[in-house]
Amino acid sequence: MDAATIALNNFEIHLQKNPYPGRGLVVGRSAVEDAWLIVYWIMGRSASSRNRQFVIEGSTLRTEPIDSSKMEDPSLLIYEAMLELPNVYLVSNGDQTRTIADLLQAGSSFDSALATREREPDAPNYTPRISAMLELQPSPAITLSILKANPFNPDLTDRFAYRPATPAPGFGVGLTTYQGDGNPLPSFHGDPLLLPLQGSQEYVLEAYWHALNVENLVSLAVKQISNVDGSSHIMVRNRYSA
Repeated sequence: MDAATIALNNFEIHLQKNPYPGRGLVVGRSAVEDAWLIVYWIMGRSASSRNRQFVIEGSTLRTEPIDSSKMEDPSLLIYEAMLELPNVYLVSNGDQTRTIADLLQAGSSFDSALATREREPDAPNYTPRISAMLELQPSPAITLSILKANPFNPDLTDRFAYRPATPAPGFGVGLTTYQGDGNPLPSFHGDPLLLPLQGSQEYVLEAYWHALNVENLVSLAVKQISNVDGSSHIMVRNRYSA
């Protein structure tokens, strides 16, 4: 089976036909520009989870409440989802984005930064923390991580790191928090997914927006990063807004 078929199958099974993949990220290469793309989305079943939107501040993407008076517990819902350092681009589904950025600036590593964190403390789901780093220098490299509750003792965290080969233009590698809907929600399992990134930045945003479950999708963003000078641009779409 070729890469295009695998990517489309993953897109259909894990995203289009999956009512609740939860939060998700994809990092890969544009098919039409000399650029990289980072896709990130959030989903929500509760009123509090849906009371959010993406906000762009320069090169940073963050979540913010639409109505602060209705935000029950912001600790796992409000965070910086995308941050940049020189030649380094970060994305995650929680405040570990800031942990990674701060420790990288202090001279530590991606793995060491995440060694200080655990899966989310939201029993009984114990939502995985998914994170990714794109480095452009000295040569492009992608690192992904998922921190999950141990299936036999959820007080413990299983840690998985992946360093896939650079994907071909038009493809990316991704993780989601959940395998599907359920109670409790089943954590994502297996290797990162090969997924399509065909078309322009706007096309990719539209493709993922229309693929994800309309009832549960909250916000989606696509960051495009120039492979020439490292400059970036973020596009977002919010289902709910003030």
